[in-house]
Amino acid sequence: MSGGSISRFMQQQGFSTEAPPALRSHFHALLFQPWIVGPLMLIAIILQSRTLFFALAAVLVWNAALPRWNPFERLFDRLIGRQRGFLPLSPAPAPRRFAQGMAATFMLLAGLALSWHWQAAAYVFEAMLVMAFAALLGARFCLGAYIYHLLHGRTQFANATCPWAGD
Repeated sequence: MSGGSISRFMQQQGFSTEAPPALRSHFHALLFQPWIVGPLMLIAIILQSRTLFFALAAVLVWNAALPRWNPFERLFDRLIGRQRGFLPLSPAPAPRRFAQGMAATFMLLAGLALSWHWQAAAYVFEAMLVMAFAALLGARFCLGAYIYHLLHGRTQFANATCPWAGD
């Protein structure tokens, strides 16, 4: 993973350019949440648990609406960041909050589809979530943040933050 890909990811998330040591620590801190939510989402899919989808949606809405009190980021600060000497994480900027809200929406839709026994629709929403999380954790590409920038007319910037944009 190159410094360029980390920098692009951080810019996509709405964070300003930082010095390389701070950039790497902040980058790893931001991935803490998806590394927890992703496996929980997979459990919800395997169990076809609308309750777990609703719970994940609620937490993600909380994070988007009240970024200063994001439980994942506060937990990271206390358990990992403090031990490693990292500065506390700042509240999420708009692109990251939009991405969290978008993930919450798809979690809610999957839960509702399961509640209404719309299995095909549930599979579609679940597949979209799996693809988005795979892109986030595997390629450092946040679909929600990318869409945020597109909706704000920043197409060139959005495309420049893609993993395939090069260094």
